Amino acid sequence: MSKSAVLLTGAAGFIGAKTVERLLERGEKVVGIDNLNDHYDVSLKRYRLKNLERNKNFTFHKLDIENLRSLRPVFSRGTFKAVINLAARAGVCQSLKNPHIYFSTNVQGTLNLLELCREHKIRKFILASSSSLYAGQKMPFKETLPVNTPVSPYAASKKAAEVMCYSYHYLYGIDVSILRYFTVYGPAGRPDMSPYRFIQGTEEGKKLEIFGDGSQRRDFTYVDDIVDGTVRALKKVGFEIINLGGGQPHTLSEMIALIEKHTGKIARITKKHFRKADMKTTWADVSKARKVLGWHPRVSLDEGIRRSVLWWEDYKKPGNYDPSIKGGKDLDHSVNNGI
Repeated sequence: MSKSAVLLTGAAGFIGAKTVERLLERGEKVVGIDNLNDHYDVSLKRYRLKNLERNKNFTFHKLDIENLRSLRPVFSRGTFKAVINLAARAGVCQSLKNPHIYFSTNVQGTLNLLELCREHKIRKFILASSSSLYAGQKMPFKETLPVNTPVSPYAASKKAAEVMCYSYHYLYGIDVSILRYFTVYGPAGRPDMSPYRFIQGTEEGKKLEIFGDGSQRRDFTYVDDIVDGTVRALKKVGFEIINLGGGQPHTLSEMIALIEKHTGKIARITKKHFRKADMKTTWADVSKARKVLGWHPRVSLDEGIRRSVLWWEDYKKPGNYDPSIKGGKDLDHSVNNGI
């Protein structure tokens, strides 16, 4: 194992796999960790992983970041120059049903990684956080807002992970970039997120549910833009919390109209009551990302949906998509609002 490798958790996940791909393109050696849980379609995770394992500079370990004992041998084999923690239980609605797993993964898992960074003198740590922390705050959301009253177990777990990162920065000098992602979408995305499920459902003529009237707005951010910001965040910053978002909110109805445009089909929508733990609008102020990382979003929602539809049409071909795997045991098959 190279002493100059980057360790990335959640390597089979949506953002994780794309970030590994970008790092490999830059010539980095990457060690990936993922537990391949069945929170959603495992075949999609294996599809992402298969594409990465063709590269000789990528090494994969099927491990759980909650298990400190299983992580230790990976860290003991070499000194990593950075740890990027993209492994997480994500989603507001599912956190209401099973809050314990959110804290064991998002908080205990992050603590395990920070402890190993301390023990092995790894000086750079990146944490993926969430725009869900901003619920109830004025918009556009700035990193300086006091996000001390999270309204879901998911947001609370991310806040706890952020605070733990600061403790390790303060005590042990670990350089930390905390990235608050805003509604990430794109090819090979999470099946529980609204863009993926609307594309799949519209293509297949299925009835889909949304919670609300479609006027709720999201700061949709294309995955390639998120990956670009994540890789840029490897630079030395001290301790910084940075928004990565599209910088322009769009309604769910706008997103659905674009899916209909690029699929050439009509979405069959059923509307349900808005959910209390959800957010009506997300809107990122990305001025800090421009200043600190030299980053700005590049891909429009129209172009991002077009690319996502093209990917889905290829993925559903025989040999890629396994329709017998409908999703994980705790997956909500209705369309959530994709925070």
